Formats: sequence, C-alpha cells, structure tokens
Amino acid sequence: MTVSRKKIWMTFILVSILMMTFSSPAFSRAVKKTPKPKTPKVLQQAPVGQSSQSSQNPLQCDAESAVLMDGLTGQILYEQNPQVKIPPASFVKVMTLFLVYDALRAGQLKVDDLVTVSETAWRRAYKTDSSKMFIKLGDRVKVEDLIKGVAIASGNDACVALAEHLSGSEEVFVSKMNEKAKLLGLNNSQFKNSDGLPADGQYVTAMDMANLSRRYIEEHPEALAIHSTTEFEYNGIRQGNRNTLLYKNIGVDGLKTGHIEESGYHLVATAKRDGQRMIAVVMGCGRVKNRAPEAQKLLEYGFKNYATVEAVKKGALFGPVKVKRGKADQVILTAVEDVRVTVAKGKENTISVISELPKFVVAPIQKGQILAKIPVQHEGKLIKEINLVASVDIPKTWIPSWPVLVAILFGLCVLVLAGFFLSRRSKQKRF
Repeated sequence: MTVSRKKIWMTFILVSILMMTFSSPAFSRAVKKTPKPKTPKVLQQAPVGQSSQSSQNPLQCDAESAVLMDGLTGQILYEQNPQVKIPPASFVKVMTLFLVYDALRAGQLKVDDLVTVSETAWRRAYKTDSSKMFIKLGDRVKVEDLIKGVAIASGNDACVALAEHLSGSEEVFVSKMNEKAKLLGLNNSQFKNSDGLPADGQYVTAMDMANLSRRYIEEHPEALAIHSTTEFEYNGIRQGNRNTLLYKNIGVDGLKTGHIEESGYHLVATAKRDGQRMIAVVMGCGRVKNRAPEAQKLLEYGFKNYATVEAVKKGALFGPVKVKRGKADQVILTAVEDVRVTVAKGKENTISVISELPKFVVAPIQKGQILAKIPVQHEGKLIKEINLVASVDIPKTWIPSWPVLVAILFGLCVLVLAGFFLSRRSKQKRF
C-alpha cells in the first residue's frame, strides 16, 4: 500500500468516527440549545386617539377600574378595566336621585311635599351605623331636604324615605331603578336597594357609571347645584360633602362618593371648564385618600389634552332653500340637535360641516319636517349626519309659479291668434 493510499484510508476512517460521534443522540441533546421561554404579551388598553400598540398608556390609575369621558360628547378618553362588575356602594344614589328628579319633572312630586319617615327608613341608617341624614322616626321632611340629605350627606335613611314615598315600598322603587337602567343602556348594572348598602347581586361598572352620570347631568342639570354644595345641616347636625374635589376650585361641581368594605373607595367626579365637561370615574381604591387625587388626575388629563368642538348648534339656520308649489317661495332649515366632537388639542380645525342643501323642495311642507341631512366630518371621515328640518309650515298653493303662468299665457295667446286666423280664413272662403 502506497503512502497516498494510506492517507486516503486514514482520512476516511477519521471522517467516519466523527460522523458517528456527532450523530449520537446523547451528544445531540448535550449540544442542543435550550429554547428561551416566551414572554407573555401584555395588552394594555389605550385611550381614544391612541393606538393600542403605543409603548405605554399615559395614565395608570391606582384603582381597580377607571373611566374618563367627555361629558358633552360621551367619547371615552381613557379606560382601565371599564367593564369589571363592582359593588357600587353609594354610587347607587345617583340612580335614586335620577328617578326623584324624573318625578319632579313629571309633576308626580314637588320639592315642598312632606314625606313621613317610616321605621324602615329610620332603621336603615341607625341599625347599620352607616351614613345618614339624621331624620327621626315619624318626622315630616320636605322632599327638597331629603334630596340634599342624599346628594350632600349621602344619607341612606333619606334614600329609603324617598323610595317609599314615590313607590310605596323600596322593592317597587328598585324595580323602577332597574327598568331605568335598561332604558339608559346600562347592561352591566343591577340594583338591589336604593342606598347602595351591600346586597347580593348588586353591581355596576365604571363604564355604566360614566354613562349614567352623563345622562343624569344632561337631563337634570339643576341637580348639580345641590351636588356641588359642600355642607348640609339638618336637625342641628352639620355634615360636609365627602367629595373633597369640591373644595379645590378646579371646576368640579359633582357628583358622588361611595365606600363599602367589599369594594373599597369610589368617586365619580365631574368638572366644567371653558365650555368643556369631563366625567371621571374611579372604583375600588384601596385608601380613601387616593380616590380624589386619582379622579383629579383623570380630569386634568382630559382638559389638557382634548378639546370639545361644537360642530353644529341646535337651532342653527341653513338655507334658504327654494320651494316649489308653495305659498312661500323659500324655506329656512334648522338643525335638530347639538353636535359636538372630541378631538386632540390642536386638531380643532379637522372638524368640518358640509352644507350640501337640496336645490329645491316641494310643498306642502310641515314645520319640523326633515328636508335635508348634512354630514359632519373629522379629518375627512364621516362621523355623524344631522337632520335639518323646516322652520315653518308652507301650504301648497293652487296658483302656479310664474314660469308656468308665462307658459299658460303664451299658450292662450297662441290659441287666440290661431282662432283669429282660422276665423278670418273661413270668412274669406265664404266670399
């Protein structure tokens, strides 16, 4: 065997040994890289106007659940666990007062009506050692005072007294509370009593609470005069409003605090500044001293970063629009509602209203009849269409318009002339 052949065989044997070694399962397991554990993705809810893929939320509330809403548009500007069902505590009293103000508006109740305090109402507060107005058994108390006792002093006794006076029993009143909740679209709320004391199956969410507060303020703005009152005295006992943001002169004029051991400390705060209204809800704060700063943080974020643009004002005039076959030849159209839009500060000019009115409308026209729709756009995208209605009645006229009259007169003239020439021609033929 030559030297070259020896080298070839030696190389072959060495390569074979190496292949057998590296193909060994034990060796493969030893050298195989251990995969790194996957880090779970944490999806963080972003506020309106931000992408959910943004690096970080600008806010983080020290609360179980939180919502910030533009109180004029209903747009959500921040949310944190907004649909968690939480025992509401005294948040329930907002719904109780909603029904009371509904009854006042409907004439079923008057502020100077006298309510007799039942044993049930009296014992509700004293037996449980909870917040109370300090009404006494058998007292005759004005409805106005009871409203203040609920809104300012958070009196459980006042809630029951009002509920019994309106519906005969608290149970019937609570059924009306739940009917109202359905009517308002509060699908994640359920009420079991009129004052918010712990009860099985009683809960609300921060999102529902924001929507409830907005509708309450919209329909009964007069209630804020009481909710913003800082103290209330009855039977010689003076009590302060537990909403400490009322004392800070930052535009806060409501709305309600709440606390029970099961769910912690709550606050729904609303404030108005420069034509804007914000509603902040925080639920499940661990300490009483946290709820006001957390709510204030949300309010400040809303006012400093967002603008509420009034795109169209209710009753705004559009037109005139030409009317055909009517006793008037034109009609002015009016907007049926306010249209407001929330945008980031600095983008107020991105809201536009396209006034494309019809060339004409045909009589008869009734006042309030929808005659046109105009779009409201944000950065070129349609966000809402507004109905425009006739501002007056315009009956149909049997007198044709002047172009039709001219045509009729012209036709009559043609007929007269034709008749004249035909009659002359017939006479000439006779002779």
